[in-house]
This record gives sequence, structure tokens and C-alpha cells, in this order.
Amino acid sequence: MNENNQPLTKADLQQFSGDLERYRHSFNRRVIYTPGVKFLAERGGAYWLIDAIASYYGSSLMNKALAQDDRLQSLQFWCLTVGTDKSAVLTMRADSGVKPVITQHIPFTDFPLDSVDIWAGFDGTHWTLYLPCEH
Repeated sequence: MNENNQPLTKADLQQFSGDLERYRHSFNRRVIYTPGVKFLAERGGAYWLIDAIASYYGSSLMNKALAQDDRLQSLQFWCLTVGTDKSAVLTMRADSGVKPVITQHIPFTDFPLDSVDIWAGFDGTHWTLYLPCEH
């Protein structure tokens, strides 16, 4: 829950459509994100989710994935899925229906949605995290 005590809903995330405003990630300067992702992090108490995704950029695991599948060099599909026991799984894949190339198990989260998708696109300099509706 956020400071306004308003629970995040999937409908809240549909209000965003692409714009030019971006926010730079604090520790991985090559990662920027849109107002929709910022809203998701604020309302869902999930800046940790942006941190988790950003932590992979520049890692050996990410470099290996980029070398194995050219599609990942320009567009990636991240998904957080929360179980009924409040554990979660964060995955990244090149396309729907393809095996994830990154999987991170999260023992506990209070994230309010059962799942959320964040896409990442590379512009040659930055990885931009955005909601699918902002594409």
C-alpha cells in the first residue's frame, strides 16, 4: 500500500500511454523508466522491482542471454507473478511462449497484483522500462 492508502489495480496501469518523460535509475545509469513504471513502483510499493530488473543489465547472466538470442538485444519482456503464498517469480524472455532466460525467485512480497508485465527496449544507449500500454 502507498502513502495514499490506495491499492494498485490493473486498471490504474491502463491510464498510461507513451510520452517523452523518463526517470533515471539510481544505481544503473543505463536504465531509465517511464511515468507508468514510476506510478507502478510508487502505488505498488515496488521500487524494488525496478531495482531487481536493473540489477541484471551489465551482469554476466544478461550478457550470456544477449549473446544467445539476438531478439533480446532490442526488446525484452519481464513478468512478475505473485503466488497465493505471497512468493513471486520474476522472469525475462524474448517473446511470449518462449522459455525465460532469466528467472528469479522472490520468497515474499506484498506486491498487490497477481502479475505485472514490464517491457524493456534498448535505444542504443539506454534500456527503457515501460508498461505494455505505453508501447
